[in-house]
Amino acid sequence: MALLTYATKRVGQTLPVALFVTVLIFLLIKLLPGDPASTILGDRASDAAVRALHQQWGLDRPLWQQYTTYMHNLATGNLGQSLRYRTPVVDLLPRRMGVTLFLVIYSMLLSVMIAVPLAIIAAANRDRWPDQLVRGLITLPLASPPFWIGILLLIVFALRLRWFPAAGYGEGFVGHLRYLFLPALTLSNAFTAVLTRNLRSSLIDVQQTTFVDFARAKGLTYRDVQVRHVLRAALLPIVTLIGVRLSYAIGGSVIIETVFALPGLGSWMVDSIMARDYMVVQTLTLTFAIGAMLINLATDLVYPLLDPRVRMG
Repeated sequence: MALLTYATKRVGQTLPVALFVTVLIFLLIKLLPGDPASTILGDRASDAAVRALHQQWGLDRPLWQQYTTYMHNLATGNLGQSLRYRTPVVDLLPRRMGVTLFLVIYSMLLSVMIAVPLAIIAAANRDRWPDQLVRGLITLPLASPPFWIGILLLIVFALRLRWFPAAGYGEGFVGHLRYLFLPALTLSNAFTAVLTRNLRSSLIDVQQTTFVDFARAKGLTYRDVQVRHVLRAALLPIVTLIGVRLSYAIGGSVIIETVFALPGLGSWMVDSIMARDYMVVQTLTLTFAIGAMLINLATDLVYPLLDPRVRMG
């Protein structure tokens, strides 16, 4: 019951923020230079034609009426029409979103698969050479921009060694794994370093607590102590970190998808901004914002499952 109350409270706190985000994005799009009607009709369009399209789309109405129409369209799944492709945005969105979601989740899994073993090795060998080696390895990604790492991986593994494709999304699940390996590895670099450093520190702190000493005194094996007590307790602050970095990964996909020519939301956003495709830019901005909010909400809902004290607070 306490968990249900906690979840209801968190969802209730998220809804006003989501509403505020829609207002903010609606107003920011209105501040962009250029006129949607002139863009779609071309430079040779007459003033009468531009005014007629303004009236048809409701652009000549007060802002509050335009916002009301915008929210009504959102509620009915009408995201407008792409000025560039002359196609409803809602028809173009699913495939592009699938590419970005696959890339982000793939990068997160790679980060966890790389960071957890490295952090355990570093914490178990504190201040010895394995710890120093791990801390040295994770410094390089933190000091290097993602696009530079992506170009470096492209040159070495795609152009020289030809182990992975240089661009594209591939066909089928296995094809997606192969084609997106280099982009996902690039996107995961910085988070792997941060996750390794934080998990190492958390593991060292938990290993020095009294309940871990008690577990050792009971005669539990080293593996049981590490997995059932140390690692579980150390994961608590890491869940929050994963949520924050997952939100960052969605935004970071804009650069990575451009470098690797992936047909995802990030590259679509860049193309739409260059083409002044207002409806697409507005929809993608809202999608990124809502996606980040849902990730934060999911993080908050997972947190009490790991630590019951949270939902009792």
